[in-house]
Amino acid sequence: MGFKFEKLKVWQKVVDLAFEINELTKSFPKDELFILTAQIKRAGDSVSLNIAEGSTGQSNAEFNKFLGYALRSNVEVVGCLYLAQKRNLITEENFAKIYSLCEEILVMINGLKNALK
Repeated sequence: MGFKFEKLKVWQKVVDLAFEINELTKSFPKDELFILTAQIKRAGDSVSLNIAEGSTGQSNAEFNKFLGYALRSNVEVVGCLYLAQKRNLITEENFAKIYSLCEEILVMINGLKNALK
């Protein structure tokens, strides 16, 4: 592993989140393809991409800013989960699984942000 972000447990966890979201959205109907499907996938990917971008060659203050972006994208995933649930696109089990992963990631990002101060 040659990049700083690859060693971060939170980044590894977020890659798992993006995978779970991708698997989940495979069952979404075609009419959601450019709406909720695209939005939740972008949000999930954005969490990992912001951690990666902010971690490399940046000051702690700059990394902290990118972690804030990642945190907001993680919360956006949760918002999308609620929309998917309300539209009957996901099961309660899938909702709970990804919601729990997002909670765990929230704690990890906040912990990393606090460590940078």
